[in-house]
Amino acid sequence: MSVPFEERSGVVPCGTPWGRWYQTLEEVFIEVRVPPGTRAKDVRCSLRSQHIALAVRGQELLQGKLFDSTVTDEGTWTLEDRQLIRIVLMKTNRDAGNCWTSLLENEYAADPWVQDQMQRKLTLERFQRENPGFDFSGAEISGNYSKGGPDFSSLEK
Repeated sequence: MSVPFEERSGVVPCGTPWGRWYQTLEEVFIEVRVPPGTRAKDVRCSLRSQHIALAVRGQELLQGKLFDSTVTDEGTWTLEDRQLIRIVLMKTNRDAGNCWTSLLENEYAADPWVQDQMQRKLTLERFQRENPGFDFSGAEISGNYSKGGPDFSSLEK
């Protein structure tokens, strides 16, 4: 069984005061550090199509309008080792051109270098899906990769 592309190629995280977030073509991952010993009943998490709210023990950690829309009933959160909340959101628009530049509409933006690395990774992930027999995990991309790179779908095979 082959390992998913994002696991072989690593992630491009965007650090925040509360943890980090990163993305693949299909999903956005949010990792929030919480006080050790936190229990699931201490967590209040609301995941909607374009909005997120997270509070632990009554203290709001993350709240606002998401950068882009997600599939509401496919969003999940888990509490790991009683000290990390991992939230997984399924993107509505799942193409390489949909590289989120920030987690929320006006907050937690990736710096320009991180945005560039995220876009490169999503473009490579797209190429991997279009060419499943090739291993792109060690590949580097340059040139026209913004908005998902060139579109070769109209070329005859």
